[in-house]
Amino acid sequence: MVPGTATPVRRPYNEPSYDELLGLFPPGTTTAPDGGLRIGGCHVAELAERYGTPALLVDEGALRARARRYADGLAARRPDSVVAFASKAFPCTAVYRLLAEEGLSIDVASGGELALALAGGTDPAHLVVHGNAKTDDYLRAAVEAGAGLVVIDNFDDIDRLEGILAGSPGRQQSVLVRVTPDVRPDTHEAISTGQRGSKFGLLLPQAREAIARLRGSDRLRLDGLHVHIGSQILETEPFVQAVEAVAGLGDFDVYDLGGGLGSRYTYDDRPPSIEDYLDALTSAADALLPAGARVIIEPGRSMVAEAGVSLYRVVTVKRGGGDTFVAVDGGMGDNLEVSLYAQRFEATVATRPGGGEVCRLVGRHCESGDRLSAGVPLLDPRPGDLIAVPVTGAYTYALSNNYNGARRPPVVFCRDGQHRAVVRRETHEDLMRRDLP
Repeated sequence: MVPGTATPVRRPYNEPSYDELLGLFPPGTTTAPDGGLRIGGCHVAELAERYGTPALLVDEGALRARARRYADGLAARRPDSVVAFASKAFPCTAVYRLLAEEGLSIDVASGGELALALAGGTDPAHLVVHGNAKTDDYLRAAVEAGAGLVVIDNFDDIDRLEGILAGSPGRQQSVLVRVTPDVRPDTHEAISTGQRGSKFGLLLPQAREAIARLRGSDRLRLDGLHVHIGSQILETEPFVQAVEAVAGLGDFDVYDLGGGLGSRYTYDDRPPSIEDYLDALTSAADALLPAGARVIIEPGRSMVAEAGVSLYRVVTVKRGGGDTFVAVDGGMGDNLEVSLYAQRFEATVATRPGGGEVCRLVGRHCESGDRLSAGVPLLDPRPGDLIAVPVTGAYTYALSNNYNGARRPPVVFCRDGQHRAVVRRETHEDLMRRDLP
């Protein structure tokens, strides 16, 4: 994708093979004898009947395997290091609980995410607290919970934290300084965070000033540095450049190298594997950082994206003027990434997976920008059909909304042929629950 553009640049359309299509779904996805997709061993038709549509399906086994692949891979390359899930990608209590069970630390970026993480059983000592505009209430809640690390994004964070800790003599809070390395990866400008002009972190001269100030603090203990350059990054070189930038600031006990590895949303995407990503990061760390320093990484999108599948039902099919519009019962209320970032998604008829008529897959909301995918092949789409959109485990839940009074969909965990709702569908009563007479 060209940075800052509204439309991704793609090669001319070539119809995918069946194996290519299935390769976008969670590992282990199969088809039943009747041709319908099975997610986590569960037939999509059964899931639609039980939970309705739209629904966000999560292959629990695939998510656990992904977490272990990250944790085991990092431990093998850099012992005594930490994988912290960037939970803004999927801030759901059940996801926090699952990843805590797998031994991961958690990165939170708001008071709400902090509360959800604690409710999900996260050890407070394993929390990394983020945010470019942390309020007093948020910081106080993090300190009172015993959060392991607070990432200093600005000098006001220092002032606020020192003020909060003033009433607790002898108590210290471990902190990291977020460094803006002036590295701009090739991704959409809305999710690029490491370049000059970003609202996040401190440029190198400011970072040095913050380091000097923190070293003189008796309430804040400077453990190290943090750097994060963006999301949906499809090459490893920018990550290496970020390590090079922070290495010049001195020797520290902890280096949080952030996240940002891209996911394979489309047939054209070729992100580095987890192993290639870890090789690049740890090789740079071994060459440039102190040998005994602890390395933290914060995968978000690449942890959860491929485990999720959105399931819809076709409401209308409209042909004419050279276009076929297939409208489903969801859209920008449950997947805002298309409108925000021009993210491309693929799709298929869930009970007849495979290629077919090239269609515009659109939503039910009253916006022309309410679209899920353009130029997607669907096999003989008809009203009532189920549509499956893969790679929706990241940010769709986080960005879900009530536009046009839409009720946010349920989240359903699937594993070994068993399924359970971990978030119920909203009701109309929920939409009015905060109203006052």
